[in-house]
Amino acid sequence: MPDIYPYMIEQWQQTSWLELVAVFFSVVQVLLSYRNNVLLYPAGIIATGIYTWMLAQPHPGLYADATLNLYYFIMSIYGWYLWVQKTKATEPLPITRCSPRDWKIALSIAGLAFLVFFVLLKYATPLIAYITPSNVPVADALVAATAWSGMWLLARRKLENWILLNISNAIAIPLFFYKHMPLTALLTLFLFTVAVFGYFRWKKLVDNKASSSGIA
Repeated sequence: MPDIYPYMIEQWQQTSWLELVAVFFSVVQVLLSYRNNVLLYPAGIIATGIYTWMLAQPHPGLYADATLNLYYFIMSIYGWYLWVQKTKATEPLPITRCSPRDWKIALSIAGLAFLVFFVLLKYATPLIAYITPSNVPVADALVAATAWSGMWLLARRKLENWILLNISNAIAIPLFFYKHMPLTALLTLFLFTVAVFGYFRWKKLVDNKASSSGIA
């Protein structure tokens, strides 16, 4: 215990203002997502844009995580478009449960993404291995793959997006501590906690809509 406090102080002193901004907008994003507010996407665009640039730098050199954040950035734009797309006769995209087809696509995204990341991080050519070094290829690949799939479901406002995103978070928390990024690890722990409540809040909205529509 005596060693933890100096360690956290040291890590805090080494935290850049850019990381603080990214963490702030990440917190704003997940809170807005919990509230089912479309403004979660502009906040996410700012946060993921910063993280993409920051993680791709030689230090910390977390290139797989940078690629994941680039995907978040793109999916945030895509999701924002889907949420606000409407005509005079339609409402914004509603929250729904995954259909069997949605699950097939989501699991296919996760499986393919895991395979690609794992092969690149562990068995890539020397050039690619130099660009994307990883001493934890399985964990890196799992974090990326489940998050990729979860973000696709979030963009389509599927209830089960929270499940896949929290699988990613659960793996990422110890991974960020291992990579000496305690502030981002604590952020991920916060995101995990809020996502649990987010799942049950979205579930309540779906159940209430089903009850009001007379669906058993």
